[in-house]
Amino acid sequence: MLLLAGTILPTVAADLRLEPLPPPAQVNAAMAELGHHLFFETRLSGDGSRSCASCHVPSKGFADGLALSRGYNGTEYFRNAPGLLSLRLKPRMMWDGRSTDLAGVVREMTTDAQFMNGNTLIIAERIRQIPPLHAQWRRVFGEKNELRGEQAFQAIAEFLKTLDYAPGSADAALRGESVLPPLAGEGLRLFAGKAGCVQCHNGPLLSDGKPHRLGVPDHPALVREPLRTISLLRHYAEQNLPSPMSERGDVGVYAISKQPAERGSFITPALRGLVHSGPYMHNGRYATLDEVVDFHDRGGGAGSELHPLGLSAHERQALVAFLRTLSGPLQQVDVPPAYDYGTVAGDRR
Repeated sequence: MLLLAGTILPTVAADLRLEPLPPPAQVNAAMAELGHHLFFETRLSGDGSRSCASCHVPSKGFADGLALSRGYNGTEYFRNAPGLLSLRLKPRMMWDGRSTDLAGVVREMTTDAQFMNGNTLIIAERIRQIPPLHAQWRRVFGEKNELRGEQAFQAIAEFLKTLDYAPGSADAALRGESVLPPLAGEGLRLFAGKAGCVQCHNGPLLSDGKPHRLGVPDHPALVREPLRTISLLRHYAEQNLPSPMSERGDVGVYAISKQPAERGSFITPALRGLVHSGPYMHNGRYATLDEVVDFHDRGGGAGSELHPLGLSAHERQALVAFLRTLSGPLQQVDVPPAYDYGTVAGDRR
């Protein structure tokens, strides 16, 4: 439905390519509960100091509120921590789209030296030495099966499937159940029309899941802070990028694909939950949605595939008003208790 001046006019919602969120995922409840505990469990990290929730904070839309995320102790990272809500709906994950497997992403984040620096064998042993977690694991994977660290990644992935964006007021309006305020309604028309946002921001998450080059300037901290530069170059070396030490800027998808046309490209982010997950872009370069809309209105930065939009100040305000209607209230996620160590007598599986 298309909303105009407080009225609902019939049209084909599919033409707008804005889709409501699908029903919740069907999950293994016991496995998801184990994953809930493990998501907040710091003892999955190398030195027991960091959990998944250290960079993916429930009250911040499962992002961290920082422009560039923290790395493992003694490192700093070079990109913005993306939110995790409705991650199950993304065809490609990470800013450079390097993974399509949710459990695989959890494994990378848990074991990579720049994130949590965990080890699968040590993870298994630590779970074994925490009786309540071990008991949960037995209920999920069976009394007689061997405890393996990889199962922790599977459980966390199952928990992540339960995390979804809440519908915003735009969802009810698109279903014809309510009407957007006039300014936001104007923003919807711009989004689907003059501004052309819907060309890349479509589907239930308002993302096409594809790489695009917008010319977002590198964050100054990338070269100002040596630890971030080192993390960037380490990433390039791990991805077997030719001459990795000669790079200084973030080349994005190119480090994965090795396709020159994708240098400086990043996967289109989802637009749901934006009010909870700033700052924005792959490197947190912009603190507000107004700055993001202004950037797109200018046609992006150097080398961008975008074109100037020619929006008026009022039209830019209307777009921001519409983007805000894509955010519903955050899902409440309790922090589970932190269990003490304690041996499980006679069990060395």
